[in-house]
Amino acid sequence: MADVTLMKTPAETALAQAYESAKTTLPGNVESRAEAFELFTRNGLPHRRVEEFKYTDLRALLREAAPFAGMPSADDAKAALQAAKALKGTQALEVPFVNGHFVRDAVDFHNLPEGIEIVPLAEALANGHDWLAKLSPVEWARQNPVYQLNTTFMADGVMLRVVGKVETPVHLRFVTSANSAVATATRILVLVEDEAAVTLIESHESPNGANHQPNDVLEMIAGDRSNVRHIRLNAEGDKALALSTLNAKVGAEAEFFSFNLVTGAATSRHQVFAILDGENTKARINGATMIKGGQHADSTLVVEHAAPHCESRELFKTVIDGESTGVFQGKIIVPHHAQKTDGRMMSAAILLSEGGAMNNKPELEIFADDVQCAHGATCGQLDEDLLFYLMARGIPRKEAESLMVQAFLGEAIEFVEDQDLHDALVAVVEDWLRARA
Repeated sequence: MADVTLMKTPAETALAQAYESAKTTLPGNVESRAEAFELFTRNGLPHRRVEEFKYTDLRALLREAAPFAGMPSADDAKAALQAAKALKGTQALEVPFVNGHFVRDAVDFHNLPEGIEIVPLAEALANGHDWLAKLSPVEWARQNPVYQLNTTFMADGVMLRVVGKVETPVHLRFVTSANSAVATATRILVLVEDEAAVTLIESHESPNGANHQPNDVLEMIAGDRSNVRHIRLNAEGDKALALSTLNAKVGAEAEFFSFNLVTGAATSRHQVFAILDGENTKARINGATMIKGGQHADSTLVVEHAAPHCESRELFKTVIDGESTGVFQGKIIVPHHAQKTDGRMMSAAILLSEGGAMNNKPELEIFADDVQCAHGATCGQLDEDLLFYLMARGIPRKEAESLMVQAFLGEAIEFVEDQDLHDALVAVVEDWLRARA
């Protein structure tokens, strides 16, 4: 029987050409890039017949591949950061990126908070830094095609090491300022040492009207008895196709919290691959998505309990308006040796219009016999009786709906402990609801 070869799409062809042009100039290990690109080209962009991408067909959605953005000038980078709005004013150490490139001049390396060490990724790749061996901490995530593309083209980012309890949050600010479509592939590596603590903030924003294509990866290794708070905001422009991946390996007796708020991008997919790698670890992974018009937002996560006596909680809330589409795919994996596992996953969605859609796919893969695991998914409309109750007291319908949506999302946001950051996220929710009303 003859081999069947799938025809390459224009986007796949453009990506192949971009790799051929850039592979000799990109910094770092040539072999690892070649291996990643070989894995990608073997199957191409994932499509709906690939189970993990059943609801987000990147082969159909990514029709043309944008060129990768070049390094902005110092003046352009400064102007872009001054114009940036996402989570502006949050008290934190800002580590900024413009058009996918680290703005080194914006960071005072001589006055970093105690316990923080930063190494630019481009320099690390060029010089073969020892920390590079820590990349890809979640081995089975390497087979993911979105991750493979980032590995192929990553050229900039930072490596960040945390020692001790760092009081000042670290804000990774990603700003795309180009008026025409560009692609980016940043990689962040965060090493949180044993007994260290840090709050890590990510914000991603770009202008409306441009078909930007960011593909960002944040990788984290959290040591034993560490405490990590990770808060992320997707406020990309209305034409962007935004791909992002969080890989986390969490040690024993650690506490790990991650929260992702999505309001932006025409199409977005946020992937979380987490391994609880030591006993008595607690993890909470939350998400809140607010989409309208024809937006498509995908939240996909896989949590592996690789050690006994671990606890995980996953809670995702989605608000859908217009003809937008939400996707939640979650899986908890419990190997046979991970006894006394406690894992619970929940996805809840509210449809504010008849044209919207929500796809839920929660899964449990359990091989141990002494566990407490559960998952659930709900999808419905706002309670008309409660709406009537509010409207009967003089509150207009749109305002009543906004109050109910805020209460619905509040359960996912309330675990953000930093009050200023919590208030900033609530303000993002309120702005979205105000625009709708």
